[in-house]
Amino acid sequence: MKLSLLPRILIAIVIGTLLGLIAPAWCGRIMATFNAIFSQFLGFMIPMIIVGFVAPAIADIGGRAGKLLVATAAIAYIATFMAGILSYFTGTLTFPSLIGGEESIAISENASQLLPYFTIEMPPLMTVMTALVLAFMLGLGMAFLNGKSLKNGFSEFRDIVSKTIDAAILPLLPIYIFGKLLSLSVGARKAWK
Repeated sequence: MKLSLLPRILIAIVIGTLLGLIAPAWCGRIMATFNAIFSQFLGFMIPMIIVGFVAPAIADIGGRAGKLLVATAAIAYIATFMAGILSYFTGTLTFPSLIGGEESIAISENASQLLPYFTIEMPPLMTVMTALVLAFMLGLGMAFLNGKSLKNGFSEFRDIVSKTIDAAILPLLPIYIFGKLLSLSVGARKAWK
């Protein structure tokens, strides 16, 4: 029986939390090593995902892309601003009563984070904002110029990114979440000793 992504993630959360209560520290460090490498890979892939999906999508819209892009950006910025205001007031009103002062500070100071055995640096080719601006610029350019060669190239790049997500990111995501919770549980157990 093949499970979809959400049940696999839920199973990874439960098993990672429970196994972390009894697993040795070296097991947690192995998972911390996997998580460090996978995090680097995700950080590398995020700008590729943005360029690979946004630029061809804008190009596929065609001549209306400029107006739709401005409307979408305006809605996104307004929603982000409103979410920020809502978060600020929610935090201001509720956090002081939820956070218990010095006791929680003492617990957080004692928390021990497991370090990976090694990491592999995979710096992204560009920042997220650079990827967004590049994707918008290329997408609008392809939409207004009606050229086929660059549009076909970005469609193929989108397919490459999609295959990478399907073959590497989605299958390893439950293991990543399992490793995070295992490492946190082992680290918390060590801190309480």
